[in-house]
Amino acid sequence: MDLEISNISNGLTIVTDPMAGLESATLGVWVGTGSRDETIAQMGLSHMLEHMAFKGTATRSARQIAEEIEAVGGYLNAYTSREQTAFHARILKPDVALGLELIADILTQPSYDAAELDRERQVVLQELGQARDTPDDIVFDHLQDVIYPGQPLGWPILGDEATVSAFTPADLRAYSGARYRAPNMTLVSSGAVRHADIVALAAEKFAALPSGSAAPAAPARYVGGDVRMVEDLEQAHIAYAFPGISSRDPDFYVGQIYAMILGGGMSSRLSRKCAKNAGCAIPSMPSPTISRMAASAASMSAPRKRTPAKFPL
Repeated sequence: MDLEISNISNGLTIVTDPMAGLESATLGVWVGTGSRDETIAQMGLSHMLEHMAFKGTATRSARQIAEEIEAVGGYLNAYTSREQTAFHARILKPDVALGLELIADILTQPSYDAAELDRERQVVLQELGQARDTPDDIVFDHLQDVIYPGQPLGWPILGDEATVSAFTPADLRAYSGARYRAPNMTLVSSGAVRHADIVALAAEKFAALPSGSAAPAAPARYVGGDVRMVEDLEQAHIAYAFPGISSRDPDFYVGQIYAMILGGGMSSRLSRKCAKNAGCAIPSMPSPTISRMAASAASMSAPRKRTPAKFPL
């Protein structure tokens, strides 16, 4: 890996990893903003903003955004987490500039059209219902709520019906103006790219991003506890968490190795214990940290009527 790192005048950080012999590239912008940066009235706004970024800009409609990337065989998507929002693309080498232009367009010139917001609001409300119908997904919302009670880190990334139904275009503009600032963003590209080319394109396409720092997120306070939701299902979904180390800790990678040994894959200790106990549970891989947060988590699914087994690890 041969990383090159630069900053342009407004503070945007650019990281490239050129990989010789490749004919495609992956690139994206990671924004240091997620659901932990929201107020109670803004709950779900980071996620809604991610959705709305693809619903038209000052120069392109939502259809044109989709057609331009797909016409060259590319792929454009985004995701929202508790501490980051990312907009990323995969594209062939000759079209890297187009991929970068499209990401820059949705980040610097979003239209936040009111009619599109009303339509997308219904999509997110359906996502909320779908998440609640997916026990191995919603169990982590319950987990976050009990370990970070009354704090943004404990709130669902999707928000709830009340907040999602109340969002306006003005809310989106105010939030993106405060949080989507160049020093709070990193442009990363790898594959068939040249650092100098990406820096030059970024200096042109992202020049409109405001400089100045975004307000830091409030410190989180790990509390912990226990919550049990009884549903008429064939499986029980169990998740647990405990204080861990931050991604900024020197032992972060040691923590990742520990998590892999504990539950990462079918040869892990947790998987072997599950198999030894007559297939009593199906573990998912532990997550040693979530970015700046210092917490670790793991989950498993077990048949509802089987007597819970103990796992001395």
